[in-house]
Amino acid sequence: MTTVFIISAPSGSGKSTLVKSLLAQMPDLEFSVSFTTRALRGEEREGESYHYISREEFEERIARDEFLEHACVFGNYYGTHVSVLEQARAAGRDLVLDIDVQGARQLKRKIPDAVTIFILAPSRESLEERLRLRGEDAPEVIERRLRAAADEIRNYQQYDYVLINDELEESERTLAAIVRAERVR
Repeated sequence: MTTVFIISAPSGSGKSTLVKSLLAQMPDLEFSVSFTTRALRGEEREGESYHYISREEFEERIARDEFLEHACVFGNYYGTHVSVLEQARAAGRDLVLDIDVQGARQLKRKIPDAVTIFILAPSRESLEERLRLRGEDAPEVIERRLRAAADEIRNYQQYDYVLINDELEESERTLAAIVRAERVR
């Protein structure tokens, strides 16, 4: 049976870094590459970071009910295609999804036994510093991300686990321990 791990976090919490580490430590996990309508950023690669498609194509796929979950975030669509779960099940592998709070809520309704993990920065100040240090966003975008983070954080109690990403190596070990524990439950 495939276990589905849903990992969510506000922008700047270190979610992507922790997920990369988890996948490196546990290569038997399948990572769900989401679809998005946003533009490619920095070091991202098609099919690795996201599947980049047009807004029109995304909306056509919504109409055909091709997504397990989807959401519009900061004006762009993001979604998990149904095929990722089918592929993980066929391969006998557990599935890791890196999705936002809206998508996690939708997916949890469809897959109630999915394991949900919410990652937090240790403080608002730390989160703001991480967003600024990334150097990817204009100041007004950072402010919008911080407001969105406050909204997302209010949902933490809906998750099975909350991981405060204060010290990276400890957080990496904790995330891997959660996955191992759930696999033997």
